[in-house]
Amino acid sequence: MTLFVDRTIAEAYFSALDRHFADFMVELAGETSQDRQRSLWLAASLVSASVGRGHVCLNLREIAGQPVSREEDGEERPLLVCPKLDDWINSLRGQSVVGSPGEFKPLVLDKKQRLYLYRYWFYEQQLSESILAMAKEHPLNVDVEMIAEGLKRFFPGTGEATNWQCIAAIHAVMNRFTVISGGPGTGKTHTVGRILALLIEQAKDDPPAIALAAPTGKAAARLTDMVRAIKEDLDCSSMVKALIPEKASTIHRLLGTIYGGKTFRHNKSNPLPFDIIVVDEASMVDLPLMAKLASALHDSSRLLLLGDKDQLASVEPGAAFGDICDGGSTNTFSGVFAESVKDLLSVEVPQQKIGESALTDSIVVLQKSYRFGTESGIGLLASAVKESRLSDALDLLKGKEHDDVFWRHVPPVGSLGIAVEECFYAFYADYFSTRSPEEAMFLFDRFRLLCALRYGPYGASALNQTIEHMCQRAGLIPAGDRWYKCRPVMITRNDYHLKLFNGDVGIVFPDQETGGQLRVYFPADGGGFRRILPGRIKEHETVYAMTVHKSQGSEFDRVVLLLPDRPSRVVTRELVYTAITRAKKSVEVWGTEDVLRQGLSQTTRRESGLRDMLYGGKGSENRE
Repeated sequence: MTLFVDRTIAEAYFSALDRHFADFMVELAGETSQDRQRSLWLAASLVSASVGRGHVCLNLREIAGQPVSREEDGEERPLLVCPKLDDWINSLRGQSVVGSPGEFKPLVLDKKQRLYLYRYWFYEQQLSESILAMAKEHPLNVDVEMIAEGLKRFFPGTGEATNWQCIAAIHAVMNRFTVISGGPGTGKTHTVGRILALLIEQAKDDPPAIALAAPTGKAAARLTDMVRAIKEDLDCSSMVKALIPEKASTIHRLLGTIYGGKTFRHNKSNPLPFDIIVVDEASMVDLPLMAKLASALHDSSRLLLLGDKDQLASVEPGAAFGDICDGGSTNTFSGVFAESVKDLLSVEVPQQKIGESALTDSIVVLQKSYRFGTESGIGLLASAVKESRLSDALDLLKGKEHDDVFWRHVPPVGSLGIAVEECFYAFYADYFSTRSPEEAMFLFDRFRLLCALRYGPYGASALNQTIEHMCQRAGLIPAGDRWYKCRPVMITRNDYHLKLFNGDVGIVFPDQETGGQLRVYFPADGGGFRRILPGRIKEHETVYAMTVHKSQGSEFDRVVLLLPDRPSRVVTRELVYTAITRAKKSVEVWGTEDVLRQGLSQTTRRESGLRDMLYGGKGSENRE
């Protein structure tokens, strides 16, 4: 290996993949200047590392001349210093492996000094073009009188306050691309059920083909259950209800994964056979998958994205949903759309006077929570965290006014195991006594221990070992057996052959149809379970505790959030908010005031050029 920085430093910050990629770029470039080789090696290794950390690109402007560091015991340890910006840019632009946007080169450097791996630049370009094309197109032959009549049936008694659900429905009927964002319990799925009924009624004798999708099997199962329940209450004909699908699938399954790769059967050349596609939990969808989904729509398809823009971004690279929603204003619209709302509802909505874009009318944020009332501790705490109001958050957690939010000072490492056993043993004793996989899954989903970190004494990996050892000592599970009844497992890497995807959770249970042999039960699309032999499941982990990232798309009656005992850049406002909003009935935070204070002052930021592409006037700076 040709090393252009100190070996110890390189191995401390960069993975083997990062280093090998950088070596290959230097070799492919064929440069003879040591300075230019070093400049390219550092840029290539840094952009590879950035993608591994969830970013889409590397912002050279921000890191030029700055130290590259890593976090150790809550402190930043500088490892090396990057070149000055002008010197770095001049060096890179002359390299044969670095191109401008639109050039087919391994690395792409745009006018704003963002450096991409080519395929991630292409994904951003592909997604932005698809979204802008949809947002600019307004479907014809909309029956306004029918919309008005339908709104009265589906959204009765709107009262004096602006009904954003109703406004979202108006937009979705009149446009191809609609984004509905909102916190837990704001009625996103409730609204979409009524939107689908309105669209079916609009279609009259030519009913649309509709697909429901979500990023994970768990989220798809929840969407399936919710749509089934919503259909029963719709004030429409049985014929319309019958045309609303009940079964949701994962996005991977919808697109048709081709085994052995990351390509799909449905793409731009072979579009999906649906007129309307609804994607729930869209904040979890990474950039590559969102781009592939958008490009697989046919020219008249409608796309409805549902999610919470304040949640954590996807585990994989990109924050596509957040970038789409980040237009700089909330619930302000063009004069044309505002006039349509006024005609239909006799309600005036805010208009965007300047900076109007193709997406001005595409995003509606629901603001009223129907799950958490005005006196709900969870709802109040979520709002305080979202708005970085530390004092209010601590007052809520430590106060006695609400019986659904609690605070506990995180125990020191030596006492953590004892605290876990005291607090959670009774739950696991009940869990291991369940008599069916359905009962086990139901009980398991009532409670979850969420960790901010994956590794370290306060990380999910260590807590899973602690809980497993506790259960072994109590005789709840056999010592030494890797597979045992009620072991919860989570898939950590997509398995396209088994159609299991990163984040899917299953439970090991005896299968009565095979004489009690162990199988792993995973929720199936449309309800029920899929049973898979344990030996067939490759990359997975035990998941009594999980990271907050992995909990996205799930809900639990009770949540305990475990923060580390010292500040960490991983603990952010979005992470705490996401953890709190996984809880339906109660949430307990274990931490220190210092860690919570610093966490609420930090935001999760993903480097990306997608927002510029979507909101940059006639186009992004990237379109050269």
